[in-house]
Amino acid sequence: MTTTKRYRSRTVALTAVAVLAAGAGVAHAETGGGHDVARTAATGWAGITRERVRIDFGEGWVTEGELTYPSKAQGRLPVVVMLHGSGHNDMNQTLPEGKGATFVPLAQAAGREGYAALRFNKRGVTGVGPVESTDPAQLDPEHPYARIQQDAAAAIRFAAASRRVDPSRIFLLGHSEGTNVAANLAADPKAYGIPVPAGVIAMGVVGQDIRQLLTLQLYGRLLLQMHDEFDVDADGRLTAAEAIDGLIGVPKEAADQFRAVLLDGDHVRPGTDTDGDGRIAIDAEAGPVLRTATGIDAWPDVPGLETLRDYVADIARFPTVTQALPKFAGPTLLLNGENDLQTPARVALTADAAVAAAGNRDHRIIIYPGMAHTMNITPKFTPQFGDPDQQVVTDIRGWLRSHR
Repeated sequence: MTTTKRYRSRTVALTAVAVLAAGAGVAHAETGGGHDVARTAATGWAGITRERVRIDFGEGWVTEGELTYPSKAQGRLPVVVMLHGSGHNDMNQTLPEGKGATFVPLAQAAGREGYAALRFNKRGVTGVGPVESTDPAQLDPEHPYARIQQDAAAAIRFAAASRRVDPSRIFLLGHSEGTNVAANLAADPKAYGIPVPAGVIAMGVVGQDIRQLLTLQLYGRLLLQMHDEFDVDADGRLTAAEAIDGLIGVPKEAADQFRAVLLDGDHVRPGTDTDGDGRIAIDAEAGPVLRTATGIDAWPDVPGLETLRDYVADIARFPTVTQALPKFAGPTLLLNGENDLQTPARVALTADAAVAAAGNRDHRIIIYPGMAHTMNITPKFTPQFGDPDQQVVTDIRGWLRSHR
């Protein structure tokens, strides 16, 4: 696994696209400032003009993006600036394995509601795919999260300067890491040199600190799965039969990990069953074994996270959504999947409560049953990639319409 792929796969937590590893297959028309009606009609862009843009992020990087807007629109429009999840994401936030893209249907939805939308490649990404630069200084800049914030601010300033955009009506839509970026910028727009946003939409809310989120992803989710899918009688302990049956249908890599902790042949593993009662207590006995196996207590030197060490240290310096978004007085919409094991729904609820406690009356949260971090309906512990569910798109359209 290359460093870049490891970076993506480990940051599922903050990506929404858990692993934005080169997921080719998303339609992308080369527009050059116009739009091809025949092609766009088939991909949802009919009636929407697509302008290719270039945005100077500074530090030697000019990125490509796309400004879209209703073709028949007159005057300056409100705009939705889309902020990616973590990893080297392209302007569409293309999903792996050709499974779709996060931002394409949302940009189209914005256009249908009379909004412009700005999508852009992250620093180090040269094209949709994503296609990456070979320059390590751009792929992995110093202070990586702060750099992401500054790049997002540059994109917002670009949008504000566009002749198509009303600079007083800039909405920020973030997914995963992008929710944290949006909240940080909206909490203190003057510090980032941007206009006060007109509203914030957050999908897959990063409302806890990075250590807690990665602990859930790397360690806690294993205990949750044993409780939810192995422990049939819900007594917190697993018999050999429950452990064996629980492995049915589990992907091989995960099954091997569980088997190494729970089973020795057809019997519970003696080394895990410390009290010798023939059952393994999920939290008290399997938990310590898994903590050691995952290395989570070696934080921040967790095995497998070496390439994320600088990023983790940098993002930890900044407030989470729960801490930052209450400082923003404008409209907020928080969206989270109930099955999200990267940024759990409970965290989104806590963030919304903090916004309410700060006195913001124009806030809303929606928790979607059966949806995971990429906002599509998928199994909880074996999630599959996919475009945002149509209900999510519909809810965002309705919210934008009400704030037009």
